[in-house]
Amino acid sequence: MDFIKNIIRPIFPFTAIIGQEEMKLALLLNVIDPKIGGVMIMGDRGTGKSTTIRAIADLLPQISVVQDDPFNSHPSNYELMSNEVKSSIENGDNIIQKLINVPMVDLPLGATEDRVCGTIDIEKALTEGIKSFEPGLLAKANRGILYVDEVNLLDDHLVDILLDSAASGWNTVEREGISVRHPARFVLVGSGNPEEGELRPQLLDRFGMHAEIKTVKDPCLRVKIVEQRSKFDQDPYSCLNEYQVKQNELKKRILLAQDKLPSVVIDYALRVKISEICSELNVDGLRGDIVTNRAAKALAAYNNKDIVDVEDIKAVIKLCLRHRLRKDPLDTIDSGSKIDQVVDKILRS
Repeated sequence: MDFIKNIIRPIFPFTAIIGQEEMKLALLLNVIDPKIGGVMIMGDRGTGKSTTIRAIADLLPQISVVQDDPFNSHPSNYELMSNEVKSSIENGDNIIQKLINVPMVDLPLGATEDRVCGTIDIEKALTEGIKSFEPGLLAKANRGILYVDEVNLLDDHLVDILLDSAASGWNTVEREGISVRHPARFVLVGSGNPEEGELRPQLLDRFGMHAEIKTVKDPCLRVKIVEQRSKFDQDPYSCLNEYQVKQNELKKRILLAQDKLPSVVIDYALRVKISEICSELNVDGLRGDIVTNRAAKALAAYNNKDIVDVEDIKAVIKLCLRHRLRKDPLDTIDSGSKIDQVVDKILRS
């Protein structure tokens, strides 16, 4: 047991994180429904962004994959399996399954396109007639979480590739007329510090949600956070044991929400109100409407409800629309307050 403790690095428990409710909610909803489209977390340095993202990945229930498959292929869902696994199933081959932790892949800032997408060995293809593909980070992230710290400093071209894969659920690599396509369905999580530069509006819009986090001002709460972290650093295993029950309860709640999600409904009248809000705020395109509908359903499922209500919409709409508002340098109120005003006016009527 001591040997295992030495090789497995303990991760701070998600249920032990104090504050930053907006970031935690955005991550939970994306885990319940990955089609929300990921989350962009912008905030001050040292506010626990990376800690929270690693904690949510560690919290998730294990997934079943095909053994020795580099793409974490699902054993039965055709949408989540590679072409090789599909062929094996069609040929009647015996598929061996195994359980793994949900993949959590960090994308380094200096990563190249080949490192992200994978590479095709052209020489092998030409001389031996074999499609030899070296999977990249997108393959490793399939059915997991892809985390990009300082995403606002990442090359725009790479951000485009990540967002395209996250939206389509597939990654295609083409070299010299040879093409390889594999599933790449993941929750894209980006974080950054606004002082180091903003993302282009077109790229920001592609993130489903946008959470803003600020440094805690309350001295008592700051002391509590510091003590909590110190306690974990001194004896991580007793801290993990202390939160084990809460962690297990939250795991069960996420699984139940994922199962319930397809049956959750949102009334036509409320869907119209969401679109009214987006229209009044001059939100470009329809992504804002779509994401708000999805997020409200995911929250209703998380709270074990069959029908979305006004409170669900109020809880998620700022996260879904804040980054889609046109920036007006002469505006005296921030985007969050503007959304609150419009939401109160339309949802009251």
